[in-house]
Amino acid sequence: MVDLQNNLLNSFRRKLKSAPIDIPSIASFTEANKYVLLKILLMVAKVFTVAPVGFNGHLIEVESDASRGLPSLQIVGLGNKSIDEAKERVRSAITNSLLEYPTKRITINLAPAELPKDGTHYDLPIALAILVISGQLRQNELAGAAFAGELALDGQLRAIKGAITMAETAKETGLTHLYLPVANVAQAQLVEGISIIGVDSLKSLYLHLKQEVRIAPQVTQVSLKQVTNIGPTLDDIQGQEQAKRALMIAAAGRHNLLLAGPPGAGKTMLARALTNLLPDLSPSEQIATTKLHSLAGEAIDSALTTRPFRAPHHTASRIALVGGGNRPQPGEISLAHLGVLFLDEIPEYPRAVLESLRQPLEDKRISISRANGHITYPADFMLIATMNPCPCGYFGDTTKECTCSSTQILSYQKRLSGPLLDRIDLIVNVSRVANDDLLIEKSKTNKQQDSAYVSIKSSLEMQQNRYRSSDKYNGGLSSSDVRSLLSLAPDTKRLLSLAADKLNLSARSYFKVIKVARTIADLEGSNTIEPPHISEALQYRQNS
Repeated sequence: MVDLQNNLLNSFRRKLKSAPIDIPSIASFTEANKYVLLKILLMVAKVFTVAPVGFNGHLIEVESDASRGLPSLQIVGLGNKSIDEAKERVRSAITNSLLEYPTKRITINLAPAELPKDGTHYDLPIALAILVISGQLRQNELAGAAFAGELALDGQLRAIKGAITMAETAKETGLTHLYLPVANVAQAQLVEGISIIGVDSLKSLYLHLKQEVRIAPQVTQVSLKQVTNIGPTLDDIQGQEQAKRALMIAAAGRHNLLLAGPPGAGKTMLARALTNLLPDLSPSEQIATTKLHSLAGEAIDSALTTRPFRAPHHTASRIALVGGGNRPQPGEISLAHLGVLFLDEIPEYPRAVLESLRQPLEDKRISISRANGHITYPADFMLIATMNPCPCGYFGDTTKECTCSSTQILSYQKRLSGPLLDRIDLIVNVSRVANDDLLIEKSKTNKQQDSAYVSIKSSLEMQQNRYRSSDKYNGGLSSSDVRSLLSLAPDTKRLLSLAADKLNLSARSYFKVIKVARTIADLEGSNTIEPPHISEALQYRQNS
């Protein structure tokens, strides 16, 4: 026991010179106190950061320990290549910040070790853990805070992905401060209830933590990633009154829409006009959409205010559409969350890609299972698709003859499976507009866009009051919601039953007709679903 205590006391004297706490005088301690103090000095350093895991985050403890041996830095805890490369960035950043890099055998552990780690934002917490274990910082100086940032070789901090996720996770786990690169501060401040401090370099952070040069929490105005007047408006489109009406219904109730017609009929123009009918994102929706785009690296220093409009090319892979990959990221359907996913010429997309849409269209989220984990992203989007009636595009056209055989036409139309079509609320045939009508100037006093926007806004307010929720719309009601929240008069129910039997509607289509009719009633300011509302809704199912 005496030998063990002597060894510990010798270690204590060596450790005393780099102690991360104040030691008044060694002579004032008893032998027992010295033994306890030595155990404190030998404790590993701990720094908190956040690992984005899918749509959420996980608090990570960056542990550091130093021991005698050949100088080295070993990082364990299931980190990927970018974390392994942090060794050189951290070493250079510490020395170029005029701080001391310890000549010891340093071990860094990212706990919990079973959780895969990815990203360069671990650079800063790793550097701070090394400064604590070497005695240049005290553990209590980092209390109540999380840190994230990529280090340049000169010690400057570069912007990172997932700042909102880190702010939300730090707040939920009880931390009071989050230190981020300056470029990420504005976006992270969308999350209230936690102090966000922007740091431009490792040296300035060190001086702040030592209370020599304090960095005040910034109140930064977030850059709004907003593009006004995206695409055409209803006033820019000649004719196509039924298609415009379908756009209004789709926007008012968040319904999926398929536009079918010959080339040049204006299908793409109609689809792009939808973005100008949708209201801007609410504050909570801004956080959700910006969070997804930040995780994908598309919005690091800005926030989205307009609803996303994603239009992937038909050569996009299934992973690009649904998300995932070796380094899991949200796909196009998640980046279209609370906005529009536009698939132009939908039959041209591979069958496997289209079928992968069935589950998120129903569940409003996408679950991705891989060998190393399971993640879930939200995917509450409106699907707007266009298609030609046949390969040449002119089947049923009144001005140009179709050159396709019946087999080719049937094969082309069957590229969309029945279950996928069943999930589309509105199907509209778009006819060609006569050339003589294209140059007719519209009346400047009759603005369809303005009146449509007012009607849609009023409809959305009715839905919020009816469902007592700001994120529940007619198009997203489940069958149980339809039964409990929407009632049909006997004559209305009788008309729907007759039409369902005649058109051979599935159970899903049956409920979709009711939901579309409810939206039509909302647009007219009616509290009840009347037979005319059902009749109009049935018009959009006859082509399915």
